[in-house]
Amino acid sequence: MDRERDIIARINEKFPHMSKGHKAIAAFILEHYDQAAFMTAARLGRQLHVSESTVVRFASGIGYSGYPEMQAELAARVTSRLNAVERVGVKYAGRSQSEVIESVLASDMDNIRATTESLDAAAFDAAVDILLEAKTVYVIGIRSCAPLAEFLSFYLNMVRGGIVLLKTVSPSEVFEQMLRIGREDAVIGIGFPRYSMRTLKALEFANDRNAKVITITDSVHSPMCLYSSCNLFAASDMVSIVDSLVAPLSVINALVVALCLKQPQTVRESLESLEGVWNNYQVSMQDEIDRIDEDSLFTLPKAEKKLQTERDGQT
Repeated sequence: MDRERDIIARINEKFPHMSKGHKAIAAFILEHYDQAAFMTAARLGRQLHVSESTVVRFASGIGYSGYPEMQAELAARVTSRLNAVERVGVKYAGRSQSEVIESVLASDMDNIRATTESLDAAAFDAAVDILLEAKTVYVIGIRSCAPLAEFLSFYLNMVRGGIVLLKTVSPSEVFEQMLRIGREDAVIGIGFPRYSMRTLKALEFANDRNAKVITITDSVHSPMCLYSSCNLFAASDMVSIVDSLVAPLSVINALVVALCLKQPQTVRESLESLEGVWNNYQVSMQDEIDRIDEDSLFTLPKAEKKLQTERDGQT
């Protein structure tokens, strides 16, 4: 296990049994390791309103000889991240824009290929069944994973309804929105490095309430796996200064398609009902257009022309 994974694995292993103060330290390190790497134990303690001795005990509790050793590993992780950015600059130096595009797309295809080869079919089937059977499905994805969560919740709502997208800027809001979660419900969490502690706390809370927990994450080393028995892994190797989320999006697409195939009649009824709403309230005219052709550049859409004709007839 490499150094970067090592500290994550140590925190993951100990997290469920940590005290409140140690969990606060773990949360800060997982989300702000680049800051923690350059903070003394005393300064980190002041930042989190815990004692310096608590910070020292935390380092010892996750297997380090002391705070200096843990801090050195955090510094190595920051250096590794910076080196990765430098390697990107070297890799693409002198390349044309088209060559950069080809390289990035090729890397994305490799991620999808790796995900296809490693995805657990049994876990995928279980996730589909859980999402179909749950009374309410909560979806959470923070920071760069937020668009994935929104995309998934949008299409889940098309398929079955009873979807709650957890959009929040603080842990307390997560719990407020999940207040009534129970054993008949499910939560699906999406998270990739750097993992969000808010997502992890949401999954922990759901697990404590006996709700079913599904994760879409990068590997068995992800802290999200602590509270989930149904894990869908998707490759997300860094090809630039950001992580690729193409493979996770493909997994989400596959989930939605599988759900549609399981409940085709429900999906058809939902879409027909939605189409009726659009037509009755002229939503599509106000917000959506089809492909642009030569005629549409100079003429009104048919529905709008019809309304215009009716108005002209009344005058």
